[in-house]
Amino acid sequence: MGDVLAGIHATWELESDALVIRFDRGIRTPKLFSALRERRVPHEALASVTLTPGKRGTVVLHAVPRPGADPLMEAAAGQLKEGSDPYRLVLPAERETLAEQYRDELRALLASRPGAAGASGYGADGADDGSSGGFAPAERFLVAPPPGPQSFKAYDGRASFDGTSEVAFRWSWTGASSEKWKAGDQVFPVRDLCGVEWRSPDGVDGYLRLVPRGGGSRDFQPDEDPACVVFGRYGPVYESLTFAAAVLAAVRGRDRAPVPAGVRGAERRDPGAVAERIRHLGELHRAGLVTDAEFSAKKAELLAEL
Repeated sequence: MGDVLAGIHATWELESDALVIRFDRGIRTPKLFSALRERRVPHEALASVTLTPGKRGTVVLHAVPRPGADPLMEAAAGQLKEGSDPYRLVLPAERETLAEQYRDELRALLASRPGAAGASGYGADGADDGSSGGFAPAERFLVAPPPGPQSFKAYDGRASFDGTSEVAFRWSWTGASSEKWKAGDQVFPVRDLCGVEWRSPDGVDGYLRLVPRGGGSRDFQPDEDPACVVFGRYGPVYESLTFAAAVLAAVRGRDRAPVPAGVRGAERRDPGAVAERIRHLGELHRAGLVTDAEFSAKKAELLAEL
């Protein structure tokens, strides 16, 4: 085990090949930190480390991840509030000297890695600049995603992910639009996805959208798109972001895995799931929410999946 540095809401431990971040689970700890619990960040996943003054008598150590190295930060796409950034360690100002020593040790480890352009992220005078210069974007995720399976409640439905192969959206009677009800509950095999869009529920227009392969239509508004759940008053950051990161990691992981010849064409939807969607479609038809033509067309589409 290596050097340990305890801060506010988290503790960093420096190992020979990784930075291990363990998060507190107290009442005042950001909920995202509590949900993450612990993260092991290989040194090759980091671009730099900085030390800056913080608020109200604190200093902040900030480990800057390489682009493409962490599925959580890729899904967040710069939308996390400063206090919810899992790579920031806040310490009392009286521990600044210890923090400097820790920063310098981590800098030396980063600079010694193959391919590192010196102690990247520092200006010519040695000052921290917070950049990730000197490191190319990672070709694959180097930090493990939040584990699955996962689920969370959004404003217009519930999203669930089995952790490996399938994402499902189940619409809410009270929140989902008529367009989503007509489309019915949705099941998305990971093999059919190429990405995830997450817009923080901290904003007024938060949503999670699954991006299909082949450039399918994305012109729908989020509340009308059956590949999208809208947050509204639900879908807190710590649930929806970890969900998005886990799905994104599964998508990228499948992209790297070889697909045996003929397997993709032979795959079919689960007959039970298709039957359930047809039953649900029939309920909408009887309630007058879909026309005869819409019912017939959608039923034929579902049967074709078998």
